[in-house]
Amino acid sequence: MTRVLGIETSCDETAAAVVTRDAEGTPMILSNIVLSQVEAHAAFGGVVPEIAARAHVEALDGVIEAALSDAGVTLDDIDGIAATAGPGLIGGLIVGLTTAKALAAVSKKPLLPINHLEGHALTARLTEGLDFPFLLLLVSGGHTQILHVAGLGRYERWASTIDDALGEAFDKTAKLLSLPYPGGPSVEKAALEGDPARFDFPRPLKGEGRPDFSFSGLKTAVRRAASELAPLSRSDVADICASFQRAVTESLTDRVARSLKRFHEARPDLVRPKLVVAGGVAANAAIRDALKTLSEAEGFDLIAPPLRLCGDNAAMIAWAGLERLEAGLAAEDTMSFAPRPRWPLDETTAPIIGTGKRGAKA
Repeated sequence: MTRVLGIETSCDETAAAVVTRDAEGTPMILSNIVLSQVEAHAAFGGVVPEIAARAHVEALDGVIEAALSDAGVTLDDIDGIAATAGPGLIGGLIVGLTTAKALAAVSKKPLLPINHLEGHALTARLTEGLDFPFLLLLVSGGHTQILHVAGLGRYERWASTIDDALGEAFDKTAKLLSLPYPGGPSVEKAALEGDPARFDFPRPLKGEGRPDFSFSGLKTAVRRAASELAPLSRSDVADICASFQRAVTESLTDRVARSLKRFHEARPDLVRPKLVVAGGVAANAAIRDALKTLSEAEGFDLIAPPLRLCGDNAAMIAWAGLERLEAGLAAEDTMSFAPRPRWPLDETTAPIIGTGKRGAKA
């Protein structure tokens, strides 16, 4: 049994996990500890990098000890140590990767620097045993991308955001409406009480031939509506959230539909192809429902990770490390690997013209 310890510190969760396979080769999560920093950042309405890095320093050793204890193993039982090496906040990445290097040096175990996006991309293989290839919709606070996942380490980006990431649009909408941090769940909760037809917000790029995403204009429309109504009542906030969420889902499904058709054309041999949605925004129920309806209409199966594995976690990092270790893709000279705040999963596709600073680069 190959066991890998994973460490995740790319943003505001300090996490460690141990994964393995059972005797039949089925993936198993032996432990998955996630320590959230939500309370530390709530007063600021977003993540403060300096606070996040300091919190990682204070908590990481204890989180790793808890992960090993919950898994019933010691460091001697571990076959490899995987850590997020990018993309993310540089301070947090330094803390996690440096800790992983120290553990690898002491235990003389392989160090596996992992792309955070690859962790999300491979989560469905951990939870569902999914085979390659599949189409991936990655939606989070820093990324909105569609990728063709042909195999381990073989990723082709087909679409990206030309401005804001979808999770970022949720967070900024929440902050604008004075909703609690984290913004995505707060907007989703408020939307349940609202009228999604009250505001006719734009559906960015809907109907256009290019497959990319855009959410900046939608965010601006929300700000304009809120300014015109100020001071906002509770029902105003709920209606804005509901209308915003409907605009998001309609825009998202319109964009994704183009990549589904392209995947059909690229892989006509697949009778029932898979669309995987991953990342923090994948926890949004309205978005999941809309993507499920679209997938069924287009002959796809929608695969979404359990809610506990949608956000940042170390189980996905450990699993990516395990896959790479078993495939012989663990590089020898990893102790000199430097953390990368920007690290595209597909490094061959040219950045999209007009892409925002976090759209195609990271």
